[in-house]
Amino acid sequence: MAVLVYAESWNGSFKKATFEAVSYAAQLANKIGTDAIAITIAHQGDANELGNYGANKVLTITNDTLNTFNNQSYAHAIVSASNHVSAETVVISNTNNGKAIAPIIAAKRESALITNAIELPSTLSPFTIKRKAFSSKAFALFSSDSNEKVISITPNAFGIHEIQVSTTIESFSYNTTDSDQRLKSVSVDSATGKIPLPEAELVVSAGRGLKGPENWGMIEELADLLGAATACSKPVSDIGWRSHSEHVGQTGIAINPQLYIAVGISGAIQHLAGVNASKNIVVINTDPEAPFFKAADYGIVGDAFEVVPKLIEAIKTHKSNN
Repeated sequence: MAVLVYAESWNGSFKKATFEAVSYAAQLANKIGTDAIAITIAHQGDANELGNYGANKVLTITNDTLNTFNNQSYAHAIVSASNHVSAETVVISNTNNGKAIAPIIAAKRESALITNAIELPSTLSPFTIKRKAFSSKAFALFSSDSNEKVISITPNAFGIHEIQVSTTIESFSYNTTDSDQRLKSVSVDSATGKIPLPEAELVVSAGRGLKGPENWGMIEELADLLGAATACSKPVSDIGWRSHSEHVGQTGIAINPQLYIAVGISGAIQHLAGVNASKNIVVINTDPEAPFFKAADYGIVGDAFEVVPKLIEAIKTHKSNN
């Protein structure tokens, strides 16, 4: 009956999406009347902090063969842990890694799979959850009568809720098999020193309207002042002005921030598909007919090279006066 949640680590430490997933699992467990049990893989920090978000127990797996993410071995390890604690429900954050392992876990457990969940279930029998659908253009209610369920939650949708409980740490052993190693990671290139886009509350993005990579300084300055992540449109990453790790859109990273500022981006449907879940969208563009304005909460028709510097100065003045 337990709810098992995968507490994902990045470079050996937890990030916001993990605490959100544990918060969700804890509230779901409370609604069902059972315990929330977290599982960590290759985590190097203090797993006790998961108790701050409602995890009654934490299973820790330390295995050198699992130090690098592998979707097969991680999924099999989580399935093994779910059997160990008799978990009917597995909760995973819908991060890139979460998307890679959730279907495998569901198939191995013969479970119902509900992705992009944004709320706790409205009913438990049948188990009904609201989720995002059609590239976040709509919502859908998914129902399942299956006892076994895998739920992936959209980052930034549920939020982090501190529910401090007494937690116990228990080592859990999982030995990788030959089938786990059919796919191996040769190398990993990670963006460092930046706010991860899927977790960012604030995002400043720009497109070809900036005319060249040499003009990105004002975007980075604006982002730094706001404590925001930087992003870009697909054409910008395709021509090499910015890294592909900053590309947001249907074929890039889907984001769900509180505020998305789009500078010099026309708003093609593929771009909108990845950002239209943003709570507030601000568009700055010289073209009053740019399709992005139809999706915007606030719009400024103007030259980015005039508007953005004025915005930067206004923020600096506000900060100096407060």
